[in-house]
Amino acid sequence: MKLAALLTSAGINTAVSVVLFSLYSVLRKQPSFVNVYFGAKIAQVRSRQQDAFRFDRFVPSPSWILKAWETSDEEICATGGLDAVVFVRMIVFSFRIFSIAAIVCNFLVLPLNYFGKEMQRHQIPAETLEVFTIANVEEGSRWLWAHCLALYLVSCCSCFLLYLEYKSISRMRLAYFTSSVSNPSYFTVLVRAIPWSREESYSGTVARFFTNFYASSFLSHQIVYRSGSVQKLVTDAGKVCKMLKLTPRELHIGSNSMRCGLCGTTASFSMLPMDAEGDKGRSDFGGSDLRKKESAAALVFFRTRYAALVASQSLQSRNPMSWVTNLSPEPGDMYWSNICVPYRLLWIRKVAILVASMALVAFFIVPVSLTQGLVHLDKLQKTFPFLKGVLKR
Repeated sequence: MKLAALLTSAGINTAVSVVLFSLYSVLRKQPSFVNVYFGAKIAQVRSRQQDAFRFDRFVPSPSWILKAWETSDEEICATGGLDAVVFVRMIVFSFRIFSIAAIVCNFLVLPLNYFGKEMQRHQIPAETLEVFTIANVEEGSRWLWAHCLALYLVSCCSCFLLYLEYKSISRMRLAYFTSSVSNPSYFTVLVRAIPWSREESYSGTVARFFTNFYASSFLSHQIVYRSGSVQKLVTDAGKVCKMLKLTPRELHIGSNSMRCGLCGTTASFSMLPMDAEGDKGRSDFGGSDLRKKESAAALVFFRTRYAALVASQSLQSRNPMSWVTNLSPEPGDMYWSNICVPYRLLWIRKVAILVASMALVAFFIVPVSLTQGLVHLDKLQKTFPFLKGVLKR
């Protein structure tokens, strides 16, 4: 590859990056994408404001880059947690190592390679990349110590920066755990794949199991109920069916003194029965339907963090697909609709994703390998002499 081709590729990648940054800057200003980019803030505020149309929403602005750069680790930890801080520090650490390696190589290694005596030099735009490699340095040259020095510099700087990052993250980790000792999620274990029993409900099964095996540390438990959007639709449909089955006397249509607003005349409205309106303040979990709405998952609370950790790491049954325990995620990381999914179905999903990923990699490697092989036919003939006849055909 020539240097001009490399610079062209770098320019294309830079242009694509600028386009993606600009697209992100525009999309984050659109009200329809507020839930995507500011989901955590909306969950805390629980309010959505409908702003008027403004033209500046469609104009890219680099202000968010400056705000992201000025954000401190404490603000990131308060917003996204300690994991987000560690992820950002990993990216910053990679940038630092890359910057050090780029400076050392550009000012020490690259000039030595370019002014070597093994290859003939041309104008820089027409040069091949092999001129800038160690292949251009003659064998036994005294300048090989510069390459070793560059390797030692990059390695020592990497180890030193890695030590500083590990020390800083360890302090932040200890401070985070110390400041959040009373976090209820540390004393909670998420139990999934609870065995179904005809004699008792899931709640009774969980209470009996943990009372028998963790009597000294078990505190209480809370069953996870199926109360998602689908369940609400089913409940509302049942209420509508009950209303339709009422007698005509109960569905009496009375006159209302309010104006229609369209023609100026009065309009009659059907008044719902008092029972239907009274159900609004009642909880959906009551009576005989309580057991039907229980899912095979529960949150179990312990008296100490150590007991919760032991229970989450222990195998509770001979069958690894039942009584599956894990430490409970924090309330902000809890996705309730996934908890109600049967545990066996989760394993099927994981296997399907693994198979799909392997198939994607296999179908991607085959055409790429074939294309690269066609580009380097001469090298293939030297490496595998028995393929000369096949390649000539």
